[in-house]
Amino acid sequence: MADAKVIPFDDDGRRRRRTDGPQDAPPRASAAHDAPQEPPPSESGAPPRTDAPEDDAPPQGRGWEERAARGLAFLRRRITGDYEVDDFGYDAELTDQVLMSLLRPLYETYFRVEVKGIENIPADGAALVVANHSGTLPLDGLMLQVAVHDNHPAGRTLRLLAADLVFMLPVVNELARKAGHTLACAEDAHRLLGRGEVVGVMPEGFKGLGKPFAERYKLQRFGRGGFVSTALRTGAPIVPCSIVGAEEIYPMLGNSRTLARLLGLPYFPVTPTFPWLGPLGAVPLPTKWTIQFGEPIPTDGYAPEAADDPMLMFNLTDQVRETIQHTLYKLLVQRRSVFF
Repeated sequence: MADAKVIPFDDDGRRRRRTDGPQDAPPRASAAHDAPQEPPPSESGAPPRTDAPEDDAPPQGRGWEERAARGLAFLRRRITGDYEVDDFGYDAELTDQVLMSLLRPLYETYFRVEVKGIENIPADGAALVVANHSGTLPLDGLMLQVAVHDNHPAGRTLRLLAADLVFMLPVVNELARKAGHTLACAEDAHRLLGRGEVVGVMPEGFKGLGKPFAERYKLQRFGRGGFVSTALRTGAPIVPCSIVGAEEIYPMLGNSRTLARLLGLPYFPVTPTFPWLGPLGAVPLPTKWTIQFGEPIPTDGYAPEAADDPMLMFNLTDQVRETIQHTLYKLLVQRRSVFF
C-alpha cells in the first residue's frame, strides 16, 4: 500500500500554499497511468469475458417471459376447456388470475381499503361472515371478497350469497357464478358451509343497499334470522363484519319509485351526479374504506334442535346486529375524513 500524501496546514487550520513549485501546473500522470489498463488474465490463462452471460440477464426480462408463458397457458386452457368449476359454477383460476386482478386497483388505489381483524376468520373449516350492506350499488360485497382473498394468511376464499336480481342480469349472472357467488337461500348456504367454505351474507339486503343518505350507517332489520339458523345447523361460527366508507360512494338523496317499477328494480337512486351527468354519474366517489372483522361467535355448542328455537335465533341475530352497529360507530369516531 502506497504512503498517504500529507497536506501541510498552518497553525490556524488553513491549508498551506506550496511555494516551492508552480501552482497552476497539474501533476503529470506517470507512464503507468498513461497506458491503457488491461484486465488481468484469468487463472486458466484465457482472457476474461467482457460480455455478461445469458444467465445474468436482467430479472425483468425473465419475469416478462414467465408472465407471458403463464398467460398463454391460461388462454390455452380457456380455449380447450381444460379447467374446473364446482357445482355452483365457481371458477377458481379465472377468479384468481382475472377477476381479482380487475378489482384490485379499485380496492388498493381508489378506495384504499384498510382491513382489520382478518385473523378472526378461521384458518380452516366453515365460517359465516355477516356484514352491513350499503352504497347504492353492491361494491361493498366485491371489496369484501378481495379483502379476504388478498389478506387472509391461509388464503381463504369468500363465497358470497347474492340476491336473485344478480342472477337475472345476462352478463352479471355469469361473472357472479364464476366468482363464487350463489343464490342467497338456506339450501345453498348450508351446502357451502357443510363443505367447510367461508360464506358471506349481508342480511340487510336491498333495504340497506338503497337506504337514503340521511340514514347512513344505521343498520336496517336483519330479516328473519335465516343466517343464524344455517349457522346453528352446520355449527359454523358467525364472524361479524363492519364496513365503513361504502355509504358515501353514491350519496342517495332520493328514490324515483316510478322509474324503479318501470325498470323492475327495487329502487332507482337519485344522487348529486346521477342521472344528471349520465354515465359519468355512475363513477363512485373515492372514499377511504375500512373493513373490520370482529371476534367469531361460536355456534357449535348448541344442540341440533336449537335451530328451531325462534327465541334463540332472535337473540343471536340481535347480538350480531348490535356488534356490527357498535363497531360501525367506533370506526366512525376514529375516522378523520371521508376521503383521507
